[in-house]
Amino acid sequence: MSDNADIVAEFLVESHENVERIERELVALESNPEDATTLASIFRSVHTIKGTCGFLGFARLEKLAHAAENLLSLVRDEELEYVPAIAEGLLAMVDAVKGALATIEASGSEGGETHAALVAHLEAMSRGAPAPAPAPRAPAPAPAPPPSGAIADTSVRVDVVLLDKLMNLVGELVLTRNQVLQLTANQPSSTLLAAIQRLNVITADLQEGVMKTRMLPIEQVFAKLPRLVRDVAAACGKDVRIQIDGAATELDRTLIEAIRDPLTHLVRNAIDHGVEDPGVRRARGKPPQATVSVRAYHAAGHVNIEIADDGNGIDSEKIRRKAVAHGLMSVDAAGAMGERELLSLIFLPGFSTAAEVTAVSGRGVGMDVVRTNIERIGGTVDVDTAAGRGTTFRVRIPLTLAIIPALIVASGGARYAIPQASLVELVRAPADRLESFHGARVYRLRGRLLPIVDLRAVLGDAPGDAPESVNIIVLQTQEQPFGLLVDEIQDTAEIVVKPLSAHFRSIGAFSGATVLGDGGVALILDVAGVAAAAGAVGDVARRATAPAPAAVPVPAPVDDEALLLCRGASGGVVAIPLSGVHRLAQIPVAAIERTGDEEVVQYHGAILPLRRLSTLLGEVDAGDAGDRLDVVLAGQVGVVVSEILDIVQCPAKVERRSPRPGVVGSLVVKGRVTELLDLGELLGTARPRLGVAA
Repeated sequence: MSDNADIVAEFLVESHENVERIERELVALESNPEDATTLASIFRSVHTIKGTCGFLGFARLEKLAHAAENLLSLVRDEELEYVPAIAEGLLAMVDAVKGALATIEASGSEGGETHAALVAHLEAMSRGAPAPAPAPRAPAPAPAPPPSGAIADTSVRVDVVLLDKLMNLVGELVLTRNQVLQLTANQPSSTLLAAIQRLNVITADLQEGVMKTRMLPIEQVFAKLPRLVRDVAAACGKDVRIQIDGAATELDRTLIEAIRDPLTHLVRNAIDHGVEDPGVRRARGKPPQATVSVRAYHAAGHVNIEIADDGNGIDSEKIRRKAVAHGLMSVDAAGAMGERELLSLIFLPGFSTAAEVTAVSGRGVGMDVVRTNIERIGGTVDVDTAAGRGTTFRVRIPLTLAIIPALIVASGGARYAIPQASLVELVRAPADRLESFHGARVYRLRGRLLPIVDLRAVLGDAPGDAPESVNIIVLQTQEQPFGLLVDEIQDTAEIVVKPLSAHFRSIGAFSGATVLGDGGVALILDVAGVAAAAGAVGDVARRATAPAPAAVPVPAPVDDEALLLCRGASGGVVAIPLSGVHRLAQIPVAAIERTGDEEVVQYHGAILPLRRLSTLLGEVDAGDAGDRLDVVLAGQVGVVVSEILDIVQCPAKVERRSPRPGVVGSLVVKGRVTELLDLGELLGTARPRLGVAA
């Protein structure tokens, strides 16, 4: 039982339900022996118990259920009459099964009872020669129930419709919680704030509990893969075995069906395209039987699924030739692409490296659907390959789609939510830093050209006034990052995803809607749809990443360092190595709270201590000029700066050393003298006062 504890526990719950139903229906059948429906129900329940016992290796219980099933079959076929003696025998079987289930639950095994006399009695009645009921045996003391009660008493089956209703109600509660938090953010009453914080905690706990009830093991998808591998391998004339790990990994039930087809295609593809024929494998020194492994595991709030084979690997040069032959790009553009960029081409519609079309694959209509379906549920798919050693596809999907963290932005007078699963970073840059390159609008981010998409243009809004600086949200889709221009970055929030009506589903830029804390409605952007609508993953991306003409400056050398430029309280500019920065954020001034003499803010479900850069540097703080603060997150601490200015790539060449703690020295950045800070040292000097749990 220890190796299959979850399966056995499910068997016990189901078998207890079946036994109780059999007992009720046997008694009812005595009053109406002609009730074929009740008899059929009893037969199905006994058959289920027998089949599951055989699967789990409970041979004695299986033999008992088999004897009862044979007797019921004769009654069902009207070869025997359902008389009291048969009823007595079947009820004795029910009692024996109950005892066996109790023994299994207590010890994990059937125990020493063989039920030989009862089995003989049931078999005798099946032969039409009823014998007297066997005398009851010198029963052993009943095993003590587990401390927490019997499994059947601690489990309950709930209709998924009710679970969906509970999830909707929790979603509404989360929305109401958000509204209450926003309305009372500036309330001075400590009693009210304490009650609201308690409401916040309870809502979060309730949300987590209901979410767990919707989780199902991914085994429901994996269970069909062995048969699939067998059939496809036979059709391709190959010898393939499948290895499955992590089948108990849980996933929201709404996503189980969404990933079934993509995973099925990836496994089929691994057999047809990935692994070699047995003869070829022998010639290459490989075992003739190929292996396709499927692995699932949790990491960083996502479910990761890997589909790997030990076959040929993907020939990137073959992809390059096919891309040119299909007219997807010029010879020069294809020649300039790296291996990773070439591998991403297999996800383009109509692209296939198969030499011929077969019943299994080769039409180029599979991999693009895989990526589209995975990205539709907020996931990503990646591929790694090694020539002669095999290929691995990595699928990363969120645990749930019901309630997700999102970034709230504004554009064209409306607000939109961007799922944080697609968010890479936020950049605020001077508008004149945007370039037109090969006919595409780009931004040079740390030496790399980033395609730029204006959300106003995608949504058909009128262009706004030309600003001095722009907000760029760096997003990731189809291995191609792009920058999304928005008018304003407002906040981060946990949002409840509401599906769009059928009238709006054809608009590819949106994946749903949500109600914000102030009661307003925001549409949820489909990052992949926005990118596709703007061409950020097609021609624009290829033009942006094409070789630069000679007149265009080349990217920064590799020994340059990425620096975050901020404005200090005194008005000067300071630089922080980006390697020590975990995240950039803006927080409302109204969200700041105090615990003792510390400023803190609730950030992504945790309490984040805040430190003013001015205080760390010994400067006089000028106070909060606006209603929002720029914060640099370093580890478990947020450093408040006057303004986040830019991220630049330049040599961190210190021209003048500084004796001040946390200040490395001065250097020239963009023609201006700038102080280079050691954020770790600055926070290290203050850390004894933080009291932050590790």
